[in-house]
Amino acid sequence: MASPQHRRPALAPRRPGLRRAASVGLAAAAVLGLGACSATNPITTTMNYDASDGVGAEVGNIRAGNLILLTESEGAAGTVIGWVSNHGTDRATVALALDGTPLGSPIPLAAGETVLLGPDRERTVDVDAAPGAPGTLVEMTVAADAAGTTTIDIPVLDGAFSEYADLVPTGTD
Repeated sequence: MASPQHRRPALAPRRPGLRRAASVGLAAAAVLGLGACSATNPITTTMNYDASDGVGAEVGNIRAGNLILLTESEGAAGTVIGWVSNHGTDRATVALALDGTPLGSPIPLAAGETVLLGPDRERTVDVDAAPGAPGTLVEMTVAADAAGTTTIDIPVLDGAFSEYADLVPTGTD
């Protein structure tokens, strides 16, 4: 028989209920902590934003997005890319202008319709002489027949970004 000095200490009785309660409490704290992220950081997909290099505008039920002027240089031919959309229940017409110069004919939009702008899209919006050089901003007016007008500054880009390289009008067009 072992002497009293060499006895093993008795193990504490297990308490599975206490351990389970602690685990549930810890899990609840983690869920609340992680859920709070959306309270302090809004969910981006629920917001209207331009996911590209362009700029957007809103006039009544008319929205325009990702508007960019592509050109080789100031004074050279250019083209506008982006989109216009009618979120209303009635037909609408949208007119675009750069620095006060109208860009082609107005764009008719059925209720709920979106028209993509660009040389490889549904509607081409050409500019005879770009009013600004790549790297600057130019003033664009978006006018909706029934809702009014707004003015925004859109970026002027060239073919430095590969996604735009084939869309920029060149002097050989």
